[in-house]
Amino acid sequence: MTDFDLAVIGLGYVGMPLAKEAVAAGLRVVGVDVDSRKIDALNAGQSYIDDLTDADLEHMLANGFSATLDDSVLATSDTIVICVPTPLDEDHRPDLSAVEGATASVARNLQRGTLVVLESTTYPGTTDGVARPLLETSGLVAGVDFQLAFSPERIDPGNPKYGLRNTPKVVGGFTDTCRDRAAAFYGQFIEQIVPVSGTREAEMAKLLENTYRHVNIALVNEMAIFCDELGVDLWEAIEAAATKPFGFQKFLPGPGVGGHCIPVDPGYLSYTVRKLGYPFRFVELAQEINERMPSYVVNRVQRLLNRHKKAVNGSKVVLLGVTYKPDIADERETPALPVARALLELGAELTFVDPHVKKWSVDGTEVPREEDLAEAVVNADVTLLLQQHAAFDLDMVEDKARLVLDTRGVLAEGERVERL
Repeated sequence: MTDFDLAVIGLGYVGMPLAKEAVAAGLRVVGVDVDSRKIDALNAGQSYIDDLTDADLEHMLANGFSATLDDSVLATSDTIVICVPTPLDEDHRPDLSAVEGATASVARNLQRGTLVVLESTTYPGTTDGVARPLLETSGLVAGVDFQLAFSPERIDPGNPKYGLRNTPKVVGGFTDTCRDRAAAFYGQFIEQIVPVSGTREAEMAKLLENTYRHVNIALVNEMAIFCDELGVDLWEAIEAAATKPFGFQKFLPGPGVGGHCIPVDPGYLSYTVRKLGYPFRFVELAQEINERMPSYVVNRVQRLLNRHKKAVNGSKVVLLGVTYKPDIADERETPALPVARALLELGAELTFVDPHVKKWSVDGTEVPREEDLAEAVVNADVTLLLQQHAAFDLDMVEDKARLVLDTRGVLAEGERVERL
């Protein structure tokens, strides 16, 4: 008998919810990571994940969960799931170094009969072309001596309705037997399994989901720019269009896209297409438009101040919400960063208010944090609403702020309030 039913490699926003649900289903689970700070925090019962409370973690620890730096535990695990980050490098090419490192660790410890699943988002062909050859350096053969599958993560941090258990799980295997073994594993704690014919189809499904969102967000972002010049209230137009019960899905403009998925995943698809010899024009245009939004927001701040005979240089600007989505502490790829960077370059005196972020810096320069929202907006020349956290008293912001640029369409427009 093995020591563990499941070993999770990568104890972040994907790996920890997986470990939590597996423990709740009665599985013996161990977590592996290369970050000693994460290991120490988890074993001490301190969660650093929005979707995992300290109480959740205490329950996991009480039911046998532990975290370790020692990858030798992989040799005594029935199933190994890899949930490591897959960012883009400086040239917008996929960086698979974490996947390769984790897979090499698995290969060193791989035993006959183990199921290995990759969940990290990546381009089609990674499981077969990158992970499988590394795993087979063990001398074992995929589909014969061990099972190999890809199952894309679908974690939406902070989503109160859909978590791991009730979000359908796409599973593709290197062989049909691999797929069936992975489907049976996930079926122990996930309500609906969606089997597909191979790993490439599963890899593509994830990229399609996020590219769809990326392109549609870019569409409304570009419309926001020209609707402002046309004198059209795009927010009202979107709400009107959304009353159509078929053929339309509501997407909203904003100061840019953030998180791991939307800014990054379409780049994996674009990279794959470019290897075929031509550009993926939809994705690259969407990337261009969405990356332009922070500078457009700063331009709107300039215009707002100019109309009141003020320059950005020397003006007090308070940023409300610096995370990439509401009501969580996740700052990955947040558009607040390029917005703040540009405002600082123009000489603005920046502060921020965010109940979920205690310290925040831009390129090493710490931005002062305001504790009192009312005091912050009263003292600022411009209040820039970047994220609509539920903790914000928006009525007070409307009432007391001198000037406001609302990038989320949640405030009523007026003499002092403009929407993106």
